[in-house]
Amino acid sequence: MPREEAKPAGRSAGSYAKTTRAITVSVEPTFLPDQSEPDENRFVWAYHVRIENNSNQTVQLLTRYWRITDSRGQVHEVRGEGVVGKQPKLTPGGAFEYTSGTPLSTPSGIMAGAYQMEAEGGERFEIEVPAFSLDSPHQPTRMH
Repeated sequence: MPREEAKPAGRSAGSYAKTTRAITVSVEPTFLPDQSEPDENRFVWAYHVRIENNSNQTVQLLTRYWRITDSRGQVHEVRGEGVVGKQPKLTPGGAFEYTSGTPLSTPSGIMAGAYQMEAEGGERFEIEVPAFSLDSPHQPTRMH
């Protein structure tokens, strides 16, 4: 039975998912108006990630890589060990979920990334995190 949990207050842009080597990464970004200051060009999002291991072997998440691009095309890259201070092991059929966040100086942007995983036998491989859109209600719209 799916686990229900409280979502951050704000505007969710929907869910994005990508499967690599039978491991599915789903991401749901949410704009956080209570932490954003549009007049000072500070826009903040939370993103909830679920990693599901649909393979037949146990895998461990070792490192993360994020490529965060704002609406002016400025790129910020983040690399590090694990996620939220953990390097979770996922048994076959297992899942790991976490929530993190990112600020931008523009009202919209895009994030994409990858996790380096290690299989039981020591093989290391990357799984993709789907590109997902960071859109705030402060993004100007154009009429055509």
